[in-house]
Amino acid sequence: MESEKQEYLKKSNNSNKRILARGCDPVLSLQFAKIAPQLLGNVTYIPTTNDVDFIKKLKTNRWSVIYFAPGACRYSAAKQQIPGGNYETEGWTLDQYKELIRTLQGEDIQIVESIHEQGGIQLLKTALAKAREIK
Repeated sequence: MESEKQEYLKKSNNSNKRILARGCDPVLSLQFAKIAPQLLGNVTYIPTTNDVDFIKKLKTNRWSVIYFAPGACRYSAAKQQIPGGNYETEGWTLDQYKELIRTLQGEDIQIVESIHEQGGIQLLKTALAKAREIK
């Protein structure tokens, strides 16, 4: 894996791109935020675990990629509210979140979602390759 990471970093500089993540576990979100930039070409990675913070960041910043962490995706797939939701987002699935994201960020925003932890990095790499530059 180390050689794969080094090869990717040689080819990919994503320091001009930003990922906003919506997860539901604060500890896992912070752990992933520590390793994601180095695995994804020095991208700026901002984790959130509640809708107040997530929606505020959607409204006040431009993003290259929006990432729904596996736990949030599993809650949505089970038709349960994602932990950290609020009265405005009560009962939402990922479809309603994606509608809001496209309204606030535009149709060209890359959205990544998966119920599986395995493969998340590759999905983010693919999205970053297509994503708009921000800074």
